[in-house]
Amino acid sequence: MTIDSTPLANEPAPRGMRGNSRSAYSWILGAFLGAVLTVILTGAVVWLSTGLGLLHLMGILRGGRTLINVDQPTVVRQIQQLQRLETVSYTMDKIISGEHANAYLPKFLAGDRLLLVVHGEVVAGINLAGLEPGDVLIRGQKVSIHLPATEVFHTRIDNARTKVYSRDTGLFSSPDPNLESEVREEAERQLQQAALQDGILKIAADNARNTVSGMLKGFGFLEVDTR
Repeated sequence: MTIDSTPLANEPAPRGMRGNSRSAYSWILGAFLGAVLTVILTGAVVWLSTGLGLLHLMGILRGGRTLINVDQPTVVRQIQQLQRLETVSYTMDKIISGEHANAYLPKFLAGDRLLLVVHGEVVAGINLAGLEPGDVLIRGQKVSIHLPATEVFHTRIDNARTKVYSRDTGLFSSPDPNLESEVREEAERQLQQAALQDGILKIAADNARNTVSGMLKGFGFLEVDTR
């Protein structure tokens, strides 16, 4: 007698065979996902290692619109009456650099260097508040006036036209947040010094005498002596 052990067409496969199929399917899917992830990570590493990718990534991280909060109230500390007669203004440009160095490491490892293109203004004139009663002498239609000494009123950097041209930071150092402020302060001193060396005070004195003489003649004086 022959016994046929062939499973019927509609008979489910044994449980052991179904478990092996699921394991094989999971292994193939895991291997495929692992290969895809490996390709993605390898491409990301290569992209970042070129430098351009790193810069692009940093730009994305730092990107976005700048938000400035102006809701806080403005506090007025002092109000002064100004009697300054500004008679000359110097507009100047200057390139100035500043750096912080390390005593033990070279600049490309621990240095911080800033190159600033500065645009500024130096204004000079006379302060009429310094006039005393004895400084003005009137005789008929003639007036003599002793003007105060000329002075530099202010040296101002135009922030809108002053730019950081370059910034070089060492591999093991971070940009010093105070370096640009220090360079700007020195730039103001350099601009004022250059204006003084160019004779801004003498020009301010000449312009002040001409301006005051013109005003007094407009008041009806025929002869004006300013000194």
